[in-house]
Amino acid sequence: MLLLERFRKALSEDGGLADNKVDEAFAVSAESREPIDRVLLTRGFMNEKQMLRAFSKALAVPLMDRLTDAEVPPAFVEAVPVQFARSHNLVGIGEVNGTVQVATCNPFDFHPLDELALMTGKSVTIVMAPKSEITALINKAYQKKMDVVDEMLEDLEEGEMAGIARELEEGHDLLDMANKAPIIKLVNMVMFQALKMRASDIHIQPYEEKLQVRYRIDGILYDMMTPPKKIQEAIISRIKIMGKMDIAERRLPQDGRATIKVGDNDVDVRISSVPTSNGERIVMRLLDKSARLLDLHDLGLDDMQFGTMSKLVKCSHGVLLVTGPTGSGKSTTLYSALKTINSTAKNVITIEDPVEYHIQGISQIEVSTKKGLTFATGLRSIVRQDPNIIMVGEIRDGETADIAIQSSLTGHLVFSTLHTNDAPGAITRLLDLGVEPFLVASSLIGVIAQRLVRLICPGCREPLAVTAEDLRSIGLTPDQCPTMSLWKGRGCDRCLGTGYHDRTGIYEILPVSDLLRDQIVSKVSSTVIKQEAVKVGLRTLRMDGALKVLQGRTTIEEVIRVTQMDVI
Repeated sequence: MLLLERFRKALSEDGGLADNKVDEAFAVSAESREPIDRVLLTRGFMNEKQMLRAFSKALAVPLMDRLTDAEVPPAFVEAVPVQFARSHNLVGIGEVNGTVQVATCNPFDFHPLDELALMTGKSVTIVMAPKSEITALINKAYQKKMDVVDEMLEDLEEGEMAGIARELEEGHDLLDMANKAPIIKLVNMVMFQALKMRASDIHIQPYEEKLQVRYRIDGILYDMMTPPKKIQEAIISRIKIMGKMDIAERRLPQDGRATIKVGDNDVDVRISSVPTSNGERIVMRLLDKSARLLDLHDLGLDDMQFGTMSKLVKCSHGVLLVTGPTGSGKSTTLYSALKTINSTAKNVITIEDPVEYHIQGISQIEVSTKKGLTFATGLRSIVRQDPNIIMVGEIRDGETADIAIQSSLTGHLVFSTLHTNDAPGAITRLLDLGVEPFLVASSLIGVIAQRLVRLICPGCREPLAVTAEDLRSIGLTPDQCPTMSLWKGRGCDRCLGTGYHDRTGIYEILPVSDLLRDQIVSKVSSTVIKQEAVKVGLRTLRMDGALKVLQGRTTIEEVIRVTQMDVI
């Protein structure tokens, strides 16, 4: 009885729920026989954050808002199947004196905790955390040990590929070949192995003598397996069948999409085929729908950059542009910004090509050129939907640029991307697209240029002696690195021998000041804009990369790889 009163008090005082609503929630729970936590969430009494805070107080259990830095004990991953962890939203976050600390968002689900104690052979204590954080940590911990994937792969060894080739005689119908079990199994293996190794893309590249499978991991392509050339057509046809593409058409480029399941995860696969002299070349982009959307905190921004970025995304109106080449993380930055400012009080609409992540509470439109839905036509309709915030996947032409800028001048906040090398280059690009300088000056609130650099692998990190010449290559001086020692990765199994594991962003954030507005109207070149901006504190991409080198997060070679020399 005392515990029940504590709950009621916590729900009203810490959860902000009125007394009559607390009574109503408990009455619904008793009538429906649903746990009180599920009733509070599904019937809209409070959001997850409020509920976890209230239960944390009532149960005297710690609450962790973020699990980004948590490490799952290897023994937990070995002992607990991934399906169990996912279905019950449980993940180990540490072990102290033989007791496993477990994060959960269902504090009243006692049976799984008892089963967990039996699986691990240890006592269990709980902390509370949001479901999205728990899911993200489970994905991260089990990426090297996916039970479902391992079961699928264990029967198919390298030597079996030759057997597949022998089985598929030349006289067979191609459609029949593509649907044979060994080919299906081989294509599944290629895809699941890619997911297991954190690949973002799979390339199936035909050569004259062989068929090469390559994975893009952390932005770099690696040669993986080489299936027999004899089964090339069957493999390509199988992938095209999955993507609902025309297997008879081999002379024109095609696009398709498929969804595959790995355990409880849905992975969206975008498929592109182009004809080459040695056969069709396939590229598959893998998008994990269960991947957690990053917060602005997780993007690699330091305190100063985070403060500037937060101000820009919270403006009431204007155009905010994110620039960089393909694969530099522009969409991730925009999604993080949307996640930060999304609320029930705002109407947020996006138009994208394609929709990469689905965000609850936001209307997302996918471009369809075949149906006549382009960025420009979609944007025209969006403006009539009474939005507060609009995200345009990319400004590709003058018409889209004009409508985006006119939208911002009528009181909307517009996010979009451009393909330029640096932040000042985005201004020149808008003028090249035919937008009037005075419109750019009055609507643009900021430009963020970004790149992704690989992080030094924590498993094989070691000191590295450097020379003054090495430091000067990225604009550093020996005074900034008095020890003349930085860090590098030696190479281990975890990082595929590369010395790098995972990536972070480096940024060049250019807010539009009164001086910059005058320069835009005067059509000053992007080089002059950059030189003047650096004098008043702009940190260029290379400067930001150099800081991350000094912090021991990445290497000089990596910064040189993704940035160009500053001409200032």
